[in-house]
Amino acid sequence: MFETFFPIFLLFVFALGVVLVMIYLPALIAPKSLGRRKLTPYECGIIPETDARNRFPVKFYMIAILFIVFDLEIVFLYPWALILRQLGLFAFIEMLVFIGILLLGYLYIIKKGALKWE
Repeated sequence: MFETFFPIFLLFVFALGVVLVMIYLPALIAPKSLGRRKLTPYECGIIPETDARNRFPVKFYMIAILFIVFDLEIVFLYPWALILRQLGLFAFIEMLVFIGILLLGYLYIIKKGALKWE
């Protein structure tokens, strides 16, 4: 049994070694110059005016979720488009139903004003 799992054990040991090298090697060879200027927050070359831990508006999360939903549509459309001729008329009608449901959702979020950034 040991002979069977020995390559897997070696893989784990190698992966652990790579992780440890990636964590500790920069700490050993990188120059260390801590000072007041080094510890100040940096934001695009501009001194920050407010705290970085401000709350984001809910609209930001709504638009992010909507982006993910409509972006995932492409995940389903692309493979369907590649083999449409092999699938036939039934798959075409099914995709029209799918796009119709997405269109209804899109019209609903427009009506609710989720895409209006104020």
